Amino acid sequence: QVQLVESGGGSVQSGGSLRLSCAASGYTSSSYCMAWFRQTPGQQEREGVADMSTYGSTTYADSVKGRFTISRDNAKNTLYLQMTSLIPEDTAMYYCAASPGRRCYGLAAIRDFAYWGQGTQVTVSS
Repeated sequence: QVQLVESGGGSVQSGGSLRLSCAASGYTSSSYCMAWFRQTPGQQEREGVADMSTYGSTTYADSVKGRFTISRDNAKNTLYLQMTSLIPEDTAMYYCAASPGRRCYGLAAIRDFAYWGQGTQVTVSS
């Protein structure tokens, strides 16, 4: 049974940092494109934040470039998102997702992601 479990969310002040983790089980995450998405209560669809292929190539949303870093430890089946210089607009529920296949096809390809975690809340206050 495939399972993704996020952790590391919390409340921080503007300018602060957080590191999210996503522990994968039930499959070998090294063969999957992994990504982080986020969603606020007012959004209809989740917004892609960053993705990373099994080859190590990454894509970032313009809104987080230079501030967030995605990484993965295939030996631990774990995905990370290091978030720095956080701003109130980063407040959202953050989700880890996995798409079968070694390549990623862009943050807009949300339908490719078959597996999702339950989410971890990030709140940034001004």
